Amino acid sequence: MKRSIFVLLSLITLLSALAACGVQDTPAATGAATAPSAAGTGHGEDGDYPMRFDNYGRTLTVTRRPERVLTLGPNCTELFVALGLGDLVVGRSLVNHSRGPLEPYADAVNAIPVLNNASATREAILSSGADFIYALDWEISDTGCNIQEAEQYGMTVYVNSATTLEEQYQEILDLGAIFGVEQAAQQFVDDQRARIQAVQDAVAGQQPLDVLVYDSGSSGVFTCSGSNFESLLIGLAGGRNLFDDLTDQQWVTVSYEEVLTRDPDVILIHDYDAPSVEEKIAEIQGSPTLSQLTCVQEGRFATIALESVLPGNRMAYAVEQLAAAFYPQLFAD
Repeated sequence: MKRSIFVLLSLITLLSALAACGVQDTPAATGAATAPSAAGTGHGEDGDYPMRFDNYGRTLTVTRRPERVLTLGPNCTELFVALGLGDLVVGRSLVNHSRGPLEPYADAVNAIPVLNNASATREAILSSGADFIYALDWEISDTGCNIQEAEQYGMTVYVNSATTLEEQYQEILDLGAIFGVEQAAQQFVDDQRARIQAVQDAVAGQQPLDVLVYDSGSSGVFTCSGSNFESLLIGLAGGRNLFDDLTDQQWVTVSYEEVLTRDPDVILIHDYDAPSVEEKIAEIQGSPTLSQLTCVQEGRFATIALESVLPGNRMAYAVEQLAAAFYPQLFAD
């Protein structure tokens, strides 16, 4: 979906701009962030407010530039740093799902206080003194502090829930408008587009590899479905999610027998705190069923940090890393 922010350039255009600022009720079918159908009276760090956006199936109104931000999810934190907004972040969460920030952002990310090492607790969020939250959808939910409760405490909540590149690009542009860094946001989006296109050009003509995403396993394989953002990244890198036909939920558990029937070309393992990648490979090799797979017998495993396949700032990075793992002969340099 395309989104735009209407800008009032002078009092002369006030009446016409107000006529255009009605918010369209067109949230994405998935409940993900949609384009802002209207914005306030200006842009830039000292721009005029309010600004209005369609986000997570609701109209979000921002009345002033936020000053104290919580980023709930490592992808959310790193994106704020990438946009030059790290000094506004007073707390971050889900550090246990991170293998550490990318090198250009490491110092700034590591300087941000940790609100919670795992998921942010209700108490930590409500006592943080924040006025703005940028959160993964599963980090701001009824299991902890939900959107409505945070808003009652004076916090504006923008939910990170993109399922397409365009939705995530628009989230970045929205944040650029809200915080007055439109140029940095646009430059970041342009860079992501160019890098992803370069990878697609490089893998064009290759037979797509069937990729099993292995997050964890016990009574089955916990994997991503076709509606998951990671499935999109795999496709952009020249692969095909082995379970892209499952779309009802973003994460699904499938039987070992079904994996054996579908016979993946490569297994992509999520890297986070526990269990380790090495432990996961041992689980796979020790499974009476999964050990029969040709890709297991030939050691065709790839790994990627979990935060890299979440919607955020690492879209191009993830596509580059995945493509190099799937087609090493094309990316020898």
